[in-house]
Amino acid sequence: MREQPSFFEKLGTWIRNSITFKIVSIAILILLLLIPTGMINDLIRERQSRQESVVSEISSSWGNEQTLTGPVLTIPYITYYKTDDDEELKSLRNNAYFLPNTLNIDGDINPELRYRGIFEAVVYSTLLNVSGEFVQPDFSDWNIDDKDILWNEATISVGIPDMRGINDNILLNWEETKSEFKPGVPSRDVIEKGISTRVNLLDSTDKYAFNFNINLNGSSSLNFTPLGAETIVSLKSSWKNPSFSGQFLPDEREINEDGFTAKWKVLQLNRDFPQQWRGSSYKTYSSVFGVDLMVGVDQYQKNMRTSKYAVLIIALTFLLFFFMEVINKKRIHPIQYLLVGFALCIFYALLLSISEQSSFGLAYIVSSVAVITLVLIYIQGVLKSKRLTLFMGGAMAMIYGFIFIILQLQDFALLVGSVGLFAVLAVIMYYTRHIDWYDINKEK
Repeated sequence: MREQPSFFEKLGTWIRNSITFKIVSIAILILLLLIPTGMINDLIRERQSRQESVVSEISSSWGNEQTLTGPVLTIPYITYYKTDDDEELKSLRNNAYFLPNTLNIDGDINPELRYRGIFEAVVYSTLLNVSGEFVQPDFSDWNIDDKDILWNEATISVGIPDMRGINDNILLNWEETKSEFKPGVPSRDVIEKGISTRVNLLDSTDKYAFNFNINLNGSSSLNFTPLGAETIVSLKSSWKNPSFSGQFLPDEREINEDGFTAKWKVLQLNRDFPQQWRGSSYKTYSSVFGVDLMVGVDQYQKNMRTSKYAVLIIALTFLLFFFMEVINKKRIHPIQYLLVGFALCIFYALLLSISEQSSFGLAYIVSSVAVITLVLIYIQGVLKSKRLTLFMGGAMAMIYGFIFIILQLQDFALLVGSVGLFAVLAVIMYYTRHIDWYDINKEK
């Protein structure tokens, strides 16, 4: 008489043959593999933070991002008032600010890559020619007597956020009179940091022409504040990857293998501050525009985007293994699933490390080929079938190729990804439509 199997023998048989248990175990393995993929994301952020730190160190020793603001004409004046408790007339010193009627800036940006270890930062030196004219300041709208205006203390100020970037002394040509700029500004109502010099406004003239040159070091970006009633900025550079940023895009631009040229024209009607005011009534930083010198596409951003598809790659690969089991009556142990999952996670560590030394595209190809080869060698030893091994190799190559195509797209990534997943689901439903899932072990 045949001995009845024990409870544990029945449980072991059910575990080996149960499709439900297999699906649940695969789902649990996918969730467990989110732990190493999360660690990879932390590693990417750490490396990106290190890169930003190195770029900041290089920029701090050369010159940070520069924003040229000015010139601004500052004229102090005196107002008088009485307090309720004291009938004595008291005086108060104030400042009035006047912006140029025309402002023209021509610049040539000379970029340079600086390296520290495997990290790089873009710095530049630029020679800017600034010219234009002021009209005679008019205090009549404010009912200020001419005798209360301190014309002999009028100053021209130019805002430069990182003064370490100034390479040469700066001379102002004001109506054929030259004066040297000094550090510091008479007031911080308009400009926080910069240079200034006294100018002569005692001549009876309607307009004051000016010009000066600035030899300036900076990094990453160069920006301008449109203070003129008409501001025209023209830039040229040998840098091939500019990104025009800020409140205004160039009216004319050309980017080719020799670099770029760009020209902006901004009117006072395009801004939210007038040509003259008193005190700290207006701020000018909201109208800044300029150009960023980009170092291509950041490989860490691409690595982070790739890691977001980790669950998709693992799930599709495990799904292929599962249906290969069902259709071909091959058994793959959960431990073998887990080892394959670890290999898929190693892909992201390889991609990150190789992309730091070469281009992202080459790193993706090398990493995916290495992982696919490793998985195929392992599967060949497990399944003992060249046909299934070749099928898995082709399927995995399609998965990695599909993800790579999505990574290259920006505007159509969601559309292509959705259509691709729909096609995968349609293929799976088509080839499994005749499977009797209630009696899977007898299915041919």
